[in-house]
Amino acid sequence: RRILLSPQKGVEGKMPIKISNELPAYRTLTEENIFVMTENRASTQDIRPLRIAIVNLMPTKIDTETQLLRLLGNTALQVETELIMMSTHVSRNTPMEHLTAFYRTFDEIRDQNFDGMIITGAPVEQMPFEEVEYWKELCEIMEWSKKHVHSTFHICWGAQAGLYYHYGIQKRTLDKKLFGVFAHRAERKNYILLRGFDDVFMAPHSRHTTVLRSDVEACGQLKIIASSQEAGIYAMITENGRQVYIMGHSEYDPRTLEKEYLRDKNAGLPIEVPKNYYPNDDDTKPPMVTWRGHANLLYANWLNYMVYQTTPYDLDQIDG
Repeated sequence: RRILLSPQKGVEGKMPIKISNELPAYRTLTEENIFVMTENRASTQDIRPLRIAIVNLMPTKIDTETQLLRLLGNTALQVETELIMMSTHVSRNTPMEHLTAFYRTFDEIRDQNFDGMIITGAPVEQMPFEEVEYWKELCEIMEWSKKHVHSTFHICWGAQAGLYYHYGIQKRTLDKKLFGVFAHRAERKNYILLRGFDDVFMAPHSRHTTVLRSDVEACGQLKIIASSQEAGIYAMITENGRQVYIMGHSEYDPRTLEKEYLRDKNAGLPIEVPKNYYPNDDDTKPPMVTWRGHANLLYANWLNYMVYQTTPYDLDQIDG
């Protein structure tokens, strides 16, 4: 049964968001005061929900679903999500029963249109793009998005993949892993994707690769709208907002970096304490969450200004 999560009385700013009540994220989100509304009640509202496809490439798919749905559920807009998995890759970290119950393949949705799409990161950044098992299928999805998706939001490796496929921008290997929470500044303070942002905002990063400013500027089709002295370019966007590229992981939960850190530390791998994360770099203390407010703003602004305000009411009218 498909259900609609909607604002609880007295809780403002929560978006009605359609997900299955069997999805693990359902319990987490309802515990965070997101109220359940039936589809019958939703159908009485004279609006068309925004349709958002989530191409989830992360191995921890259930965690990523919850993180993204939490952020997509923080505006007054009504949203219906579709979870997409790669048919050319078998996930070893997510139960097949979960994938079968809640995910669809690209072939199952290729004839549909979406207001927005999110392409997540993936732990394959140190491989050449062409050697990634599902690269051909992902390229097909990114090409398809030109005519079937109004605005596509790329995250971390998903951003690097999109920049490479659409513009030929190469990813570059860093001397060591960029790992922690870093300060960023808006380069275009009045740009609508950053509306409401402070002069300095924090965002998590966890990656071994990056893209160079010189390569992005040479492309000529992208605007750099936010960056960090330590972490490099953070946000890029096309002139019409049809493609958004975010190099960090603003969607991360408070403990996501800790899970990655302890995983590598316990495995005896070389890993430093994530920067600006634990008080005084003491990993026995709870991490400091300094990015959550701007994460909510980022996704709310994307949904409102890049998607809702400009998407055609009839999705068949999306112009590639």
